[in-house]
Amino acid sequence: MKFFDTIKNIWKIEELRNRILLTLGLLLVYRFGAQVVLPGVDASALDNLSRQTDGGLLGLLNAFTGGAFSNASVFALGIMPYISASIVVQLMTIAIPYLQKLQKEGDSGRKKITQITRWLTIAITLVQGPGYIYNLYSTLPANAFLLDSSFTFVASSVIILTTGCIFAMWLGERITDKGIGNGISLLIMVGIIATLPLSFVQEISSRTSEGNGGLIMILIELVIWFVIIYASIMLVRAVRQIPVQYARKSASGKFEKQAVGGARQFIPLKLNASGVMPIIFAQAIMFIPAAVAGLSDSETAQGVTAAFQDIFGLWYNLVFGLLIIVFTFFYTAITVPTNKMADDLKRSGGFIPGIRPGSETGEYLDRIMSQITLPGSVFLAIIAVFPAVISLLGVQQGWALFFGGTSLLIMVGVAIDTIEQVNSYLLNRHYDGLMKSGKNRKSVA
Repeated sequence: MKFFDTIKNIWKIEELRNRILLTLGLLLVYRFGAQVVLPGVDASALDNLSRQTDGGLLGLLNAFTGGAFSNASVFALGIMPYISASIVVQLMTIAIPYLQKLQKEGDSGRKKITQITRWLTIAITLVQGPGYIYNLYSTLPANAFLLDSSFTFVASSVIILTTGCIFAMWLGERITDKGIGNGISLLIMVGIIATLPLSFVQEISSRTSEGNGGLIMILIELVIWFVIIYASIMLVRAVRQIPVQYARKSASGKFEKQAVGGARQFIPLKLNASGVMPIIFAQAIMFIPAAVAGLSDSETAQGVTAAFQDIFGLWYNLVFGLLIIVFTFFYTAITVPTNKMADDLKRSGGFIPGIRPGSETGEYLDRIMSQITLPGSVFLAIIAVFPAVISLLGVQQGWALFFGGTSLLIMVGVAIDTIEQVNSYLLNRHYDGLMKSGKNRKSVA
């Protein structure tokens, strides 16, 4: 009953209702575009492309695009070029003074950085687009292409793929500005969820038709899945609370120690402050060994290519897990400014009990971050490679991808972020069901 009351309260808030409907509408447009095949490609001849994306790295890319990659869709590249551009710009901000200056200029600086990211997205798409088209040439039969001139097809398809990526980016930005949740993340999550029903049905068919455990194994898999989801939620939300006290100026002009609001405050340090970014970085690096080894025809190079294209293989997951741990420490170091936190705390008259304000506080926070980042990074690596572990139980590869890795963490993180935004609207109106006290009242414009 509380759940249905919450749904009713959501529908009563006109602004929230309009934002949710707009978000759902734009997501529907994105999913519709994922089914529109590139002009000049015979949709009935895409079986070879679908088989190519059944597993391996291409299967992972296909999952992120919601099947658009295997459909030779106008959204075949999805939103991934924009994600790549965002990562590059974020890393460049550390090394380039001009971008550092823009980052400190507030809204105007962020708008310029966003514009740089958009142009870089177009550049990345113009590079990835021809690669995707030539992959179609090498995968599909000749009768799958309806245009006689290959140059005309390549040029027009690259323009369409670039336009599709920019349109997807625009949809994500509109959802962020006018809808609910982070638009780019929601597009990725919807693409991932789109492949979940089919993967689950294939797993049921495999377990029941082949006598491979039957419904009992399906039930065991669901229990394990929910446990992994719960563990991922705990990883996303886990924090280490650092106690903080503030000084109050008395009538005599002296400062007295006190806890603000009658209770001690805390600095929440996240166990996993870097989110899914280490996994994204690591996966980007994992493309390199196979690509470099593919340039040689030697047996060793072919073995390396095979090892790093098998996302469920031992060597792939071993290197993948180590890279995640390394990138977690790296990304946490550049995104959690412990020295700045210490300076801000000192200026506001706050201090950590037993620690001197200033540099000692910064060193203390840095030491704590290092201590909690290690178990956080190891836990993140375990969740990232867990699909390979669950596949050893005979789980279909498509269904195994939802037992960890980027797919599951993105789903959990985006869902939590969206729910928190919805809750903020409800809490601001003091609706029953989410607060212990307070009566329903009309929203104030």
